[in-house]
Amino acid sequence: MKTQLILKSLMSSILLLCLMPVSAATTDYSQRKDVQQFIKEMNKEHGFDSKLLYTWLSGVEQQTTALEAIARPAEGELSWGDYRKIFMTDSRINKGVKFWQDNKELLAKAEKQYGVSAEFIVAIIGVETYYGKRAGNYSVLEALTTLGFDYPLENTTVERRDRRKKFFRKELVQFLLMSREEKFDPRELKGSYAGAMGMPQFIPSSFRSYAVDFDGNGVRDFWTGSADSIGSVANYFKRHGWKYGEPVTGQVTANGMAKELGGREMKPKKRVADYKKAGVTSADQFSDKVLATLLKLDGKNGDEYWFGLHNFYVITRYNHSPMYAMAVYQLSQAISKKYHTQ
Repeated sequence: MKTQLILKSLMSSILLLCLMPVSAATTDYSQRKDVQQFIKEMNKEHGFDSKLLYTWLSGVEQQTTALEAIARPAEGELSWGDYRKIFMTDSRINKGVKFWQDNKELLAKAEKQYGVSAEFIVAIIGVETYYGKRAGNYSVLEALTTLGFDYPLENTTVERRDRRKKFFRKELVQFLLMSREEKFDPRELKGSYAGAMGMPQFIPSSFRSYAVDFDGNGVRDFWTGSADSIGSVANYFKRHGWKYGEPVTGQVTANGMAKELGGREMKPKKRVADYKKAGVTSADQFSDKVLATLLKLDGKNGDEYWFGLHNFYVITRYNHSPMYAMAVYQLSQAISKKYHTQ
């Protein structure tokens, strides 16, 4: 998932990157000592054929635009008001309705099997890749190799650079294992500049943990059809504790001391009753015993206060951003309303 890779990146920059041409520099990674050591470790620990890995990695081109994208400094997060405008558009809502109609049986099956309402599956795919239209055109092998061995030092510290290189190198391992398990040619698979794949943008470790063969054809495949993507998003939510039919969030009013409690803490820890005592009103739709977190978002017309409940927290396991989760929620509700009124 884009989710969990670059949590502070601006979504506007990500959308721009989807339109950027892939740019590569010629290099022979197989001749580098650090890559040769990696090949030895893959042979020893996972039984990969060393000659085959040399062949694959000798053909990898360094992805210069991936390096530029990952090094781009954050310019400060967008406000919720501006972030919301990216996703809550008539076009994205209408295409979400069309995606639901086109995949009605698959979504009904996923909802029944995993206990995740169809509109949330559709909204995740809509936010992540515009229903598969913006899933990335980078070679996943080349992107992960580039970031795993050449993560840039620009606009970061040596410590963070080394930590991120380690992360992407581990994802490269996971990608090669995934390719072997599913019998893919790793040189053919496309994804984002950071190695996220398919409609739901799973990174390789998430793919291996949560992707499912939802159409029963013997392979987990995000590149052909939408069945496995739909089932995998639903499975991801279920595995992270989604509770079918329970509320996700709701806007409230904060007065007095309650305003000081509003922030971006995502895990619910206080009871609704405690927030009411502190000055939260307009919360009668929630049980006093329910655990919630009070979110404060800078909306178009000023500060907005929302209760984030357990299912809201589950959405943030996909991407650790309350604005992301709120965009998914509001898009899901808009799509569902239009779908059920047509």
